[in-house]
Amino acid sequence: MWDFWRRHKRKVYITLGVLGSGYFLYKLYDAHRRRISDLERELATERENDELVKAQMQEHFENVQRIADSTTLPHVMQYLSTRVAEELDLAPLTERLMRGKGQPNTLTAAEKLELWDRLKILSFTRMVLSVWAMTTLNLFIRVQVNILGRHLYIDTARGLGNSHLLDEADLIDRNDEQRFLAIADFLSNYEIPTLIASIEAATSEVLKGKQLKDYFNSSVLRETIVQILDTFMSMGNPRQWLGYLIPEDNRIYKLVEPSGSGNEVHSHASKFEQLTEETRAVLSSAEFGNILDISLKVAVDAIAEEIDIQSAIPLAKLLPRIAQMGQILLEEPNRQRYIQIIRNTPEVELFFTVLYSSMPS
Repeated sequence: MWDFWRRHKRKVYITLGVLGSGYFLYKLYDAHRRRISDLERELATERENDELVKAQMQEHFENVQRIADSTTLPHVMQYLSTRVAEELDLAPLTERLMRGKGQPNTLTAAEKLELWDRLKILSFTRMVLSVWAMTTLNLFIRVQVNILGRHLYIDTARGLGNSHLLDEADLIDRNDEQRFLAIADFLSNYEIPTLIASIEAATSEVLKGKQLKDYFNSSVLRETIVQILDTFMSMGNPRQWLGYLIPEDNRIYKLVEPSGSGNEVHSHASKFEQLTEETRAVLSSAEFGNILDISLKVAVDAIAEEIDIQSAIPLAKLLPRIAQMGQILLEEPNRQRYIQIIRNTPEVELFFTVLYSSMPS
């Protein structure tokens, strides 16, 4: 045995070394395989959580969208319609003209001309205001819904323990949602008189060279409305029209009166400030400006088609149709039809798809 050991001990050592190395390598491989398996399970769990987040996020977004479509937007438009009717009532002008027509001696020629000119300006003012407000508020509320959707995504992800979202902005609860959506009433509550004055000034500028006897067809009408909108949108500083939707100062917090301690007020204020600034950033972007321009032109095209001037007629005969359109634009079912036309515009659909998909990662 000793002689055998002397002759074969090197081989035995080598064999033991190979076996030991093989066992060590096997243990390394097994540990690596276990780590890979654990990692795959973690990734699978994370994927499942991500899918759950996406599903719940979509559910949250659809709930907010339903609130906006079924409650917020109809309420805002109805309130806007009431405020416009209060501030731009054409009935006194038309009644005076009718009395003057029935009683020829009650109005002088100069007074009749002044009344007709005033009716011309206010009829176009009301229609253009209705077009602009309907289009802009529709887009504005959709921006709000998308911003809320992003915050709800963070809310859901935090609830599932996604640590990479733990440092994101404060969560937005149901009361915050309702209060934020209520900001859409700011225009009707505070800015209608100023908006009317601005659009009336733009209307007067565009119509100052147009006489009641001038002939209008659909093309001329469309061009006139677009000119008034362009004049209004270019007045003052760039994006000055934003002030009709979101105030520059803290007046926005007058819309929100949270109860409780001062800390709660500060917390709510910070959340609303964040939401407001995000909304302002979107509305101030060149992309939104382009979408608003496209949407307004789409709405004007639909209106010109609706009025449907078969052959050119004097402006005086067209004014009753203009006045009627200014009224029905903000009423159902016409309002919803025009809003749907705007929403179905490919550029608008793409804009909001990109906006909502640009979520924090």
